[in-house]
Amino acid sequence: MVAWVRGHVQGVGFRWFTRAKALEIGGLSGFALNLADGRVQVVGEGSREACQGLLEWLLSDDTPGRVDGVTEIWDTPRGGYDGFAIR
Repeated sequence: MVAWVRGHVQGVGFRWFTRAKALEIGGLSGFALNLADGRVQVVGEGSREACQGLLEWLLSDDTPGRVDGVTEIWDTPRGGYDGFAIR
C-alpha cells in the first residue's frame, strides 16, 4: 500500500509516529518520507490486514498534526525493505 498524506503533517513528528504505529501493528515493512510539496508518503508492505490497519490509523484523528486527506493505492509488494524506516 502506498499512501500520500496531505495536511499539516511535516514538522510534527508524523513520520516517527507512523513508524511507531507500523511497528505496533507488526508484520509491516516500508517507510515514511517527507515530500517537497508538504505531503508525507507512506509505503507499507505486509498482510492486507496490517496495511489496512495502518491506513485506518492515517485516516483517524489519532495522528499528530492535521490530516486533510489521504490518497492510497494498492499494488503488488516489491520487497526490498528492511523493517519500517523514516526517510
